[in-house]
Amino acid sequence: MNSAELQQRTKSMVIRIAKLVESLPKNRSANAFGNQLIRSGSSVGANYRAACRAKSRADFINKIKICEEECDESLYWMELLEELGHVKPNRIQPLKKETEEILSILVASAKTARSNSNRKS
Repeated sequence: MNSAELQQRTKSMVIRIAKLVESLPKNRSANAFGNQLIRSGSSVGANYRAACRAKSRADFINKIKICEEECDESLYWMELLEELGHVKPNRIQPLKKETEEILSILVASAKTARSNSNRKS
């Protein structure tokens, strides 16, 4: 997968998150956790886009690590929304799966970048 394809996947993930959050019940915990999910989910796409324009390998690795953290945090908020019954498992499962796949790609990307960086040292 190239960077343009991953940029598109992260953007699509954010759009799906936004649609999910819009469909949540209007109560205090759904609003709070939904807002957190929007923040962390949108950060994945924005930071990956920034990583693609990194000024150095170290800058790239740093931005990818931020993407990893935000992606994992997004999964946490999705789990809470599901466990609290704010969203049905069959509605959120495909989005969780996509988020997990993106997280795996980001982890592998950071490992590759670190490995390539160590070889050049």
